[in-house]
Amino acid sequence: MTETTPTREFETLIRERRGPVDWITLNRPEALNTFNARMLDELRAYFTGLESDSSVRVVVLRGAGKHFCAGLDVKEMSGRIGELDAASVYAVQRTLSRIIVAMRRCPQPIVALLHGAAAGGGFSLALASDIRYCTPDTRMNAAFIQIGLTGCDAGASYLLQKLCGASIAAEYLMTGRNLPAARAYALGLVCEVVDAEQLEAAGEGIVADLLKAAPLALGLTKQGLNTNLAAPSLEAALELEDRQQALMALGPDFAARMRAFIGKPAR
Repeated sequence: MTETTPTREFETLIRERRGPVDWITLNRPEALNTFNARMLDELRAYFTGLESDSSVRVVVLRGAGKHFCAGLDVKEMSGRIGELDAASVYAVQRTLSRIIVAMRRCPQPIVALLHGAAAGGGFSLALASDIRYCTPDTRMNAAFIQIGLTGCDAGASYLLQKLCGASIAAEYLMTGRNLPAARAYALGLVCEVVDAEQLEAAGEGIVADLLKAAPLALGLTKQGLNTNLAAPSLEAALELEDRQQALMALGPDFAARMRAFIGKPAR
């Protein structure tokens, strides 16, 4: 196994460097890894910084303890309801929104390893990731509507529709009902459902495959997938793809990899 190097730069996150891979663990297990103000600030700072950090090629996101993330720390928030004004609530919303945007904007693929609750904002973290694995006990939900808010929060109304379609998004965002692991897999929301003891190995396996790609090619592939989610036509999508391929074909990495590929014995 690759040597793990923990860092102490965060209070609510554990950042482990495994070569060019960051393993980020949400680390408030006593509170189901819910967001407090500190965690929101640290997640925003981390994902925003990735855009200019070429030393990190892949990110694995997971939760400590029995759950991935149960969303906002409602106990902390409920104690402040009488103190809150529109400006302070909006500031919290903007911090969470910036996390989701930064996750989609950074060039590194984000692999989410889900278990237990992935609820509310935790569901949005999962949706904003690129590749998702989960355990049989995983339950996802957009719990916002269950606490008197709308079901549309932290990018869920955009991302879930793109991933699963409008009808599925309406079902879960309007009701807040749990999305169990088996249905998440059937909908294509997760790549695989694995036993809890195999979850880290599943992450390591996909990371190994991701690292086989050239760094720029991997980043541009994420960019292409993001951009073409909103492509107005096939022709527009092809224009982007053509430019990306022409850019990569002119680089030395392509030439070296092509020669190595041609030299492989036929199977």
